[in-house]
Amino acid sequence: MKRYWVHLLLVVLAAAFGFTATLLYAQDKTYSHTDYFEHYEGTKTCLTCHQKEAENFFNSQHYQWKGDAPQIINSNKQKLGKMNTFNDFCTSPRGNWIGFVKNSRGDVVSKGCSACHAGKGQLPVDTISKTQVENIDCLMCHASGYRRDLYQNDKGEYEWKPILWKNQEGLDSVAKRISSPTRVMCLRCHSASGGGPNFKRGDVEYTLADPTRDFDVHMATAGKNMQCVTCHAGKDHRVLGRGTDLSGSDTPDKQLTCDSTACHGSPPHKLAVLNKHAESVNCTVCHIPKFARAEATDMIRDWSKPTYNAETDKYSATITLQKDVEPVYAWYNGFTRAQLPGESATRLADGSVGIMTPQGSREDVKAKIFAFKLHKGRLPLLTAKDWLIPITVEHFFSNGQIDPAVKSAAKEIYGIDNANYTWVDTTRYMGIFHGVQPKEQALKCMDCHGPKGRMDWKALGYKGNPMTVKPPPRLK
Repeated sequence: MKRYWVHLLLVVLAAAFGFTATLLYAQDKTYSHTDYFEHYEGTKTCLTCHQKEAENFFNSQHYQWKGDAPQIINSNKQKLGKMNTFNDFCTSPRGNWIGFVKNSRGDVVSKGCSACHAGKGQLPVDTISKTQVENIDCLMCHASGYRRDLYQNDKGEYEWKPILWKNQEGLDSVAKRISSPTRVMCLRCHSASGGGPNFKRGDVEYTLADPTRDFDVHMATAGKNMQCVTCHAGKDHRVLGRGTDLSGSDTPDKQLTCDSTACHGSPPHKLAVLNKHAESVNCTVCHIPKFARAEATDMIRDWSKPTYNAETDKYSATITLQKDVEPVYAWYNGFTRAQLPGESATRLADGSVGIMTPQGSREDVKAKIFAFKLHKGRLPLLTAKDWLIPITVEHFFSNGQIDPAVKSAAKEIYGIDNANYTWVDTTRYMGIFHGVQPKEQALKCMDCHGPKGRMDWKALGYKGNPMTVKPPPRLK
């Protein structure tokens, strides 16, 4: 009876102060691991029951940050990923892995790329060991409300630890809130990548944690309420799906498409004219008219022009952000050409170096038109070799000196001292797949085929608007 009156009082207070019943009763929720252990003592507690799962995760892309890359046409059967390639955002984890970077005021402005690695701070290696398995941070993806921070011990070694590591009771409570990864857990890293909210992907916004149906028909909380793992979960910690600009894949032999999971089937529409379009046009083209609708995304990042932020006392590249961006469109057959380290730069038609370029054309019957974010960058190019150079950005953030940051990376990646380099424009195509809007808001015929339509028909291999200039049939 006493418990009843306590809860009644809480409900009255909630009505008065605008709290939700969900939050009030969260303390009574029973989690799956509530009675499985008494005290959380790090990953070894999880390994008591989940040794095999940890070993599977060790071999996954989420831990190794690289994987099989048969969809990269120039991979030469290498395993590729963040660890041995580079990008046009923060460029590379190598030389930027872990540590405190402080500004002139002594404030920490960066802690390294490992902040979003599902490990406790050690670099992943290819050979499994007890040390590497115990480096896995299971709570990062499986514990609701888990938070961690970077700490340095007396030996100067860095480690990511739960912020409650000195509060055993609080840590035990959080460590028992075990579930499959939720949208919030996934967005911790996938929306924050690239240096800011939605900076990198463009279609992975924090809004997806609790979106309306108008924002995303699949993940709308008051709708289907699909989690990221609804589509992306595979077996043995192998994630399904590969973005057009990602190197490695956990499941290279299985593509993730709108009909591959028996969600929409094939053909997807009732109208024949729409199904005819679907033979050569990917679903995303019509059903994601714009991206970066709530949070601006990074469209241009120029590392040759340092920018200083007086408020944070931190330097960055010159970044151009945009909201409500219309995608660009290109043919894509599932294969990509990557610009890899130690490989002569490949120029596109506009003279820029193609960091990630989708393969395919109208003549390729396996290709469809896809929606892309077209990211432009400016990166250093090794003069003698015509190789792109990443940047040791952790040094650069604190002092804005780009030259030593480039030369440090050239030494780290290529073993070249005092490298001579120039600056070159780069281009990356990034697939747009999230933020599917209700069908009523899908593109209409004239959005593409009208006088001011969004398609560049000639770039797509047509002689003109196919509504007025009938193209030859695609051969099968």
